[in-house]
Amino acid sequence: MRNVQILLLIVVVLLSCEPKKQPILGDTEWQRQQNADFKDASKSPLTNKDRKSFRSLDFFPFDSTYIVSAKLKVTPDTPFFKMKTTTDRLSEERVYGIVSFTLNGQSYQLNVYQGKENLEDPEYIDYLFLPFFDDTNGNESYGGGRYIDLRIPESDSILIDFNKAYNPLCVYNVKYSCPIVPRVNYLDSDVKAGMKNYIKK
Repeated sequence: MRNVQILLLIVVVLLSCEPKKQPILGDTEWQRQQNADFKDASKSPLTNKDRKSFRSLDFFPFDSTYIVSAKLKVTPDTPFFKMKTTTDRLSEERVYGIVSFTLNGQSYQLNVYQGKENLEDPEYIDYLFLPFFDDTNGNESYGGGRYIDLRIPESDSILIDFNKAYNPLCVYNVKYSCPIVPRVNYLDSDVKAGMKNYIKK
């Protein structure tokens, strides 16, 4: 009986010494998913060294003000052009359309882009790419601008959620080749939503 008690005590001690799994941080489902992906070795853009110490990305607080309904004006038959990236690679993109919306009391227009490679992939054939600059770049957010993923809508109305603005992957690892945000896609406003600049901790 004594041996059983000793064995149980050893098991309890060993279990208590196991490292506790850290909860996934984030105030919204999207933020938690981003943090989960960055922790996942099969998905994370981080180097193995940085991933081991990673806990959470920095985000602006969620703000429904930055969810806007925009009007999409499609620009059919626009030619593909070679968008510059952070490496020698050139990304073949076309201006799919122009989105018009009001944010913080101001009216804006941005180009949305469609990648040539995506047209060959059924999963991404309706994918649109919205890169943009704003006045937080270089201070609270990454200096090179941020991205938002969109899907082609069934009408001329499209929802843009700036709370889901994310950094180019090359911010975290130089092995990635990231499209450079076109200067035309500048918002003369502080977009305090989405990801903040990445600082190693």
